[in-house]
Amino acid sequence: MIKLFKRMWRYMTARGNAAFNEAADPKVQLEQAIQEAQDQHRRLKEQAANVIANQKQTEIRLNRTMEEYEKVSKNARQAVLMADDASKRGDQEKLVEYTSAAEAFANRMIALENEVEDLKALHLQASSAADQAKAAVNQNSNALQKKLGERQKLLSQLDQAKMQEQLNKAMTSLSETVGDEVPSFDEVRDKVEARYAKAKGASELVESSVEGRMMEVEQAAMNVEAQSRLNELRAQLGIDTGSTPAEAVTETASAEGQVAEG
Repeated sequence: MIKLFKRMWRYMTARGNAAFNEAADPKVQLEQAIQEAQDQHRRLKEQAANVIANQKQTEIRLNRTMEEYEKVSKNARQAVLMADDASKRGDQEKLVEYTSAAEAFANRMIALENEVEDLKALHLQASSAADQAKAAVNQNSNALQKKLGERQKLLSQLDQAKMQEQLNKAMTSLSETVGDEVPSFDEVRDKVEARYAKAKGASELVESSVEGRMMEVEQAAMNVEAQSRLNELRAQLGIDTGSTPAEAVTETASAEGQVAEG
């Protein structure tokens, strides 16, 4: 029963993740991924800074210990010289005091020598860790810069994809019926073309009918009358009319009338 519940829970989780990824905005997810990469780089830099700081602290301790060792070594030599001088002078009390001081300095030198060796080994390890940390930061920085460069490319591709999807949707709507009450573009085009063809056919019928011929004759008569009136105006103004356009129009109208009667 517990195994069945776990399997169902995993299935529901995977299904929910799939549905979320399907509905999620890739642009927002891209920004989230970039932000996560930047946060990881920041945390890596902080860790690297701690490693480098530890290396620096170890180096400071090593230098301080070595300086102290040099100081103690000088004091030990000085104590030995003073003890030898006291021995030559036969001053047993000072000899004992300086000898004891020299022994104390010698013991301190031994302790400092051991501490220097330990610090040297520790400093070597810290230096190696610091170098690795620096290399890791540089490598991750290059990867982050690459991701930042790819972000703009991906955003451009995403905008192009959205535009293409809108274009595909628009083109599809031109050839498909949008709804029960909204005709498609093809249906509207067929309707307009049918209406145009019907009007064109009716016009041809009118032009070839008797009524159409009568209208042509009436128009020709009106043109003749207009030309006669123009000739009268020219005569009144003393303008030579030459060959009368009215006669030419009359002959043309007469010829058209004969053709119509035939």
